[in-house]
Amino acid sequence: VVHVDRDHFMDEFFEQVEEIRGCIEKLSEDVEQVKKQHSAILAAPNPDEKTKQELEDLTADIKKTANKVRSKLKAIEQSIEQEEGLNRSSADLRIRKTQHSTLSRKFVEVMTEYNTTQSKYRDRCKDRIQRQLEITGRTTTNEELEDMLESGKLAIFTDDIKMDSQMTKQALNEIETRHTEIIKLENSIRELHDMFVDMAMLVESQGEMIDRIEYNVEHSVDYVERAVSDTKKAVKYQSQARKVKHLCSYFFLLLV
Repeated sequence: VVHVDRDHFMDEFFEQVEEIRGCIEKLSEDVEQVKKQHSAILAAPNPDEKTKQELEDLTADIKKTANKVRSKLKAIEQSIEQEEGLNRSSADLRIRKTQHSTLSRKFVEVMTEYNTTQSKYRDRCKDRIQRQLEITGRTTTNEELEDMLESGKLAIFTDDIKMDSQMTKQALNEIETRHTEIIKLENSIRELHDMFVDMAMLVESQGEMIDRIEYNVEHSVDYVERAVSDTKKAVKYQSQARKVKHLCSYFFLLLV
C-alpha cells in the first residue's frame, strides 16, 4: 500500500512539474512578445492605444503567471523541507529536490531575461527623451535626466520651453509619451522585484545542494533503480504534454 501511495504521489508530482514547465515556457513566449511590442512602440513617436494596451496586457499576464509559478515552487519547497525536518531521505525526495532546483533555475533565467528586456526598454525611452529635449533646445546631462525620471518631475525640463514650432510640439508630445512609458515600466519592475530577489536567492542557495545530489546519483544504486522506474512513468506523460520529453531525457542522463 505504501508503495502504491508513493507511486501515486510521484505521478502527481510529475504532473505538477509539467504544469510549472508549461507556465515557464509561456513566460518565455510572453517575454519575446514584449520585446516586439517595445520595438513597435519605440518606432512610433506617438504609439496607438491598441499597441500600448497590448503591452499592458502582456505585462499583467507575465505578472500573473510569474506569481503562479512562484507559488507552486514555494509549495514544493515547503513539502521538501517538511520531509527533511522528519529526517527522511529517499530516492523520491532527491528526485523532487533536483526537479525543483531545475525548474527554479529556469524560472529565474526567464525572469532575468524579462528584467533585462525592461531595463533596455527604459534606456531606449530615456535616450528618446534626451534626443527630443535637444530638439527643443534643452540640453541635459545623463545625471540630470535620471534625477528627473526618479522624481517624476518632467515639468522641470519642459515648462520653460517655448511652443514656437510644430517640431517643438511634436518633441514635447513624444517626451511625455516616453516618460509615461517609463513610469509604467518602473511600476512593473517594482512589483516583481521582491519575487525576483527571493527566487534568485533560492537558486543561489541550491547550488551546493545540487552538487551533493549529483554526487549521490553517481554513487547510489538505489537511486538509479528508482530513476529507471520513474523514467517509465514520465514516458506515459508524453502523450499528454508535448514537453515531457525534457523530463524523460533528464532521467536518462542520470543513468549514464
